[in-house]
Amino acid sequence: MRIVGVRRAQGGSGMEVATLAEQDDEITVIAPLADFWADPTRYLSRPPAGPTVPASSVERVPPVLPGARVFCIGLNYYAHAAEGSFRDQELPPYPTLFARWPQSLTVDGAEVPVPSNEEGLDWEGEVVAWVGAPLVDASPEEALASVVGYSAFNDLTSRRAQKLTSQWILGKNGDRSGPLGPLVPATEVGDLKQGLRLRTRVNGETMQDATTDQMIYAVGDTLSLISHTLTLRPGDLLATGTPAGVGYSRTPPQLLQPGDTVEVEVERLGTVRNTVVGNDRRSGPGGLRSHADQPEALTP
Repeated sequence: MRIVGVRRAQGGSGMEVATLAEQDDEITVIAPLADFWADPTRYLSRPPAGPTVPASSVERVPPVLPGARVFCIGLNYYAHAAEGSFRDQELPPYPTLFARWPQSLTVDGAEVPVPSNEEGLDWEGEVVAWVGAPLVDASPEEALASVVGYSAFNDLTSRRAQKLTSQWILGKNGDRSGPLGPLVPATEVGDLKQGLRLRTRVNGETMQDATTDQMIYAVGDTLSLISHTLTLRPGDLLATGTPAGVGYSRTPPQLLQPGDTVEVEVERLGTVRNTVVGNDRRSGPGGLRSHADQPEALTP
């Protein structure tokens, strides 16, 4: 099962959650977005009850609540930490966390613009975990059990903006810079510790190739840590970090340029494929805002 967000041009009522057919040619509506996240486990455990329509008749959007929090782990694979900030240093006991806003997220197939003051964008293939139940002071086991699904994700990064200060948020929230694949139920994915293969390709050339068992900070441990400071809610997301092979660490550095195609493929989760465009297309498809920030999406 692959879960996507949609907006129907006719007969719809704002954003909805739907299943995507195997051939990507049809979607079957499950529920309005807010209803789905009120009890995602129930909706994922039964067949979709809504209409089936051609996929070409709807707009694909991230199935993300406007008030969702998007937590991201920095430097969560051993080899990537070694090529970055922790070369020849001990790893910290707790993960480095930063935030994305839902408005930065987009979908497979969307065009991603290079900001005007950047020389390009850097790729970061990742897996996202979706929280499906409230978490307060949760144990790692309780936190992991709350995860209802996973998605392939590309944490496309504006490196110049990221490196201006010690805080990374500016470089991690460019317009449409977070392409997010369909949600695949956790029951179909299993534990990331089993080692799902993750690959990132640029114009067909493999740039990252790793497995999820190489993560430093586990999903359950990280969600548990967060839950001891703030309450996690259904629909919140955790981006679990990227492996080695990003562009800035190469010799010479390599960044995505307008016209490049970047793909993140994760075993059992599928592929997210996007084209990079120039800053003149920043107000192109989807406008200045991402799909998640359209007026309909801001009504819970």
